Amino acid sequence: MELLRKWLGHPEDIYNLLRFKMGGYRAVMPRIDPDSLGRGLRACYRYLNQTSRSFAAVIQALDGELRHAVCIFYLVLRALDTIEDDMTISLDVKVPMLHEFHSYLYQPEWKYMESKEKDRQVLEDFPTISMEFRNLSKVYQDVISDICHKMGVGMAEFLEKKVDSQHEWDKYCHYVAGLVGIGLSRLFSASELEDPIVGQDTELANSMGLFLQKTNIIRDYLEDQLEGREFWPREVWSRYAKKLSDLAKPENIDMAVQCLNELITNALHHVPDVLTYLSRLKNQSVFNFCAIPQVMAIATLAACYNNKQVFRGVVKIRKGQAVTLMMDATNIQAVKAIMYQYVEEIYQKIPGTDPSSNKTQQVIASIRAMSLPGGPMASRHHYSPIYLSCAMLLAALSWQYLSTISKATEEYVQAGEN
Repeated sequence: MELLRKWLGHPEDIYNLLRFKMGGYRAVMPRIDPDSLGRGLRACYRYLNQTSRSFAAVIQALDGELRHAVCIFYLVLRALDTIEDDMTISLDVKVPMLHEFHSYLYQPEWKYMESKEKDRQVLEDFPTISMEFRNLSKVYQDVISDICHKMGVGMAEFLEKKVDSQHEWDKYCHYVAGLVGIGLSRLFSASELEDPIVGQDTELANSMGLFLQKTNIIRDYLEDQLEGREFWPREVWSRYAKKLSDLAKPENIDMAVQCLNELITNALHHVPDVLTYLSRLKNQSVFNFCAIPQVMAIATLAACYNNKQVFRGVVKIRKGQAVTLMMDATNIQAVKAIMYQYVEEIYQKIPGTDPSSNKTQQVIASIRAMSLPGGPMASRHHYSPIYLSCAMLLAALSWQYLSTISKATEEYVQAGEN
């Protein structure tokens, strides 16, 4: 009954879940026919589905040869990340591997059979991945190899180094996510689906990655603490607690929320760059690929802002809400309207006593200036009363069935959570 109460409070979620399940997903996430692929690519897409079904869905929606290039790019970086994450590999072995990993792309027989990580198949069958890498056009190979090299060096740097300053936070996020944004942007331009400026403007591409990575780090505070990881910058949290883990103690909850709000304010500074980047995109499949994670991120930050639950459990956006975002974020005006909606939600929750309140208000003002609502998408939540009435009736009569739909669509709506 809890699920029913949630959906009765958001009838548009029911309407969009049904619309998504009944074929709406094909508009944003069409599937590729595996029979049209050769043996090697078929294996690569299988690994893609095994390591991240959400990314597999959005990658398969890309147009033309860009789809395969991004698939291989993802698998190469997943293999690199698997090495970095594997705590059974000693540092004297791991550091050289990270530095040299890009060179393995040109070694047909290289593979690593000793990993204990869940995604170890991308290392054990790396010869298939590297073969498909070498089958790509040289312009794609050069981008993937360069980003792999830079990321490996950055990962090695932070293996035994904690994130102290906000500058180091930006640097860490650049290595693990900003470089992905830069690499993807260069691939978009190399495919000629996008203009050269998209790949050349590395500052905007970096911001795209930083906004997503900071959102994940902020949201995942408790999970990271439980697993012994620390990614919040000491320069910020040390103003609120003696140890980062102290923020999870009930007696420190007020200070913890203030720390949370300061980090969310930091992340919001990337939104103007995100909007500028998205406004340059011309290809619909590329736009969807880039926009969907960004609107998921702003919705996640709005859910996390001033929310004590970040320190007690998991904060996630509703599945119906995620589906609505996926189906709406198909043009720049729609994305601006979504950004406006969620920064307004944050603005309404700013406590007058919060130390970061002035900075939060200032960054929201800059986002407002870029995303003032207008055009047909400004009233995107004002559905026809007859649709809402039908949705309410469906909720009352079929909530168990809709629960099944919710589970079935889960693999499609996690892109913003990875």
